[in-house]
Amino acid sequence: MIYRKFQDLQLSGLGLGMMRLPVLDGDDSAVDEAAAAEMIDYAYRNGINYFDTAWGYHNGNSELVAGKYLSGYPRESYYLASKFPGYDLSNMDKVEKIFEKQLEKCQTPYFDFYLFHNVYEGNIDAYLSPEYGIFDYLLKQKKNGRIRHLGFSAHGSVDVIKRFLAAYGEYMEFGQLQLNYMDWHFQNAQEKAELLTRSGIPVWVMEPLRGGKLAKASEELSKAMHSMRPEETVPGWAFRFLQSVPGVTMVLSGMSNMEQLKANIATYETDAPLSREEFDALVTCIDTEVKNAGLPCTACHYCTSHCPKGLPIPELIALYNEHKASGGGFIAPMAVGSMPQEKRPASCVGCRSCEQVCPQQIKISEMMSDFHDRDVTKWHKKGLSENNCFYFSLHCGRRPPGCRAGGHSPSWSFQTCVCSHFRYCLDTAPPMRLYARLLESGPYFVPVTEKVRSLWPLSGRQTPPYPF
Repeated sequence: MIYRKFQDLQLSGLGLGMMRLPVLDGDDSAVDEAAAAEMIDYAYRNGINYFDTAWGYHNGNSELVAGKYLSGYPRESYYLASKFPGYDLSNMDKVEKIFEKQLEKCQTPYFDFYLFHNVYEGNIDAYLSPEYGIFDYLLKQKKNGRIRHLGFSAHGSVDVIKRFLAAYGEYMEFGQLQLNYMDWHFQNAQEKAELLTRSGIPVWVMEPLRGGKLAKASEELSKAMHSMRPEETVPGWAFRFLQSVPGVTMVLSGMSNMEQLKANIATYETDAPLSREEFDALVTCIDTEVKNAGLPCTACHYCTSHCPKGLPIPELIALYNEHKASGGGFIAPMAVGSMPQEKRPASCVGCRSCEQVCPQQIKISEMMSDFHDRDVTKWHKKGLSENNCFYFSLHCGRRPPGCRAGGHSPSWSFQTCVCSHFRYCLDTAPPMRLYARLLESGPYFVPVTEKVRSLWPLSGRQTPPYPF
């Protein structure tokens, strides 16, 4: 493990971010504690000594997991970071209550590192206001030894960060930025990092892989990477990029499984920054791709707890991006069409509560409106054959060009067809009945919807298993 000097400390170059711990059944608030405990132990025993949690991560359960499993190690052998959740303005008058609760949840008498969480346009005035006394309270805790090092994280603009530093900069010991090769220009990460370096503030990095998006690369970018460093992995390039940026001390990665953790630790066994030529080629290539990219959601889930309708906003943004990038297609329509009506984009009331806490400052309400206007749930009206959709139909025996369906079922008299990615049941007006089938743990059909079941020859029965 590479270590970086910070004041009188030696910090592991890679820190374990605890915002994307493994979860159960896709529920962000239900941390898979057994898997998380195994990852924490592996990280600790393989050189990671910095663990980063926060009040809002995993709907408040990240701090509980951190406290439960880190408390098994000598307290002086690791460094624990948490944050005051000022991204939510309703917390501004609760700094003492929240801080005391965080210590309790994390089972610790002090935090090694503590941050003003997410300084941005929506909360800078409140953070700077003496009305709430946040700065004074945290500074007092530092003097009392309950905060060893005070810093901040920021998703705001350069001007916002400058305002924050003008007020509190002399007291800030580190600054945490969203920094990666995609955001180097896209979100002015270069300018922000250089601002901190000029101010004498070490740079902490969040979102090095941009929520996992940089764990993969386009075919063109992959070829460029391979031609320059054949032995380097795609995620490795993201970390080598950060090893090349002056002032970077800590890189936090929100790893979700043991495979990711082991791979990233292996990368941080060596310090291999990019050459100037490699650095420039990487940034130039990604800048070109970003021009055609979608909305920059990192699936942090801050938005979902502030949506009065309980919409699955990150999932909808991902589908929106996919739909735009594919020029239509059937993936987003199938997924949205499978959702309950109250979870679809049309249910957005435009209150913008989600936008107030979005670190990426995405205009979510505008996205929802545009997504709804695209009327993606009416995808079948455009003609299934355009998408080479793999379907089966009753009696008519029709199929679109390129369909790989095979054979008849004598007892049911329908053409069979496979869509190998979706669990959803879809239907249209007779004579077509559309279904999707998921090949996950073996061939099986999903239950048909009530509407289609009522039209089925043997009413009330599910589609039988059928071997392809």
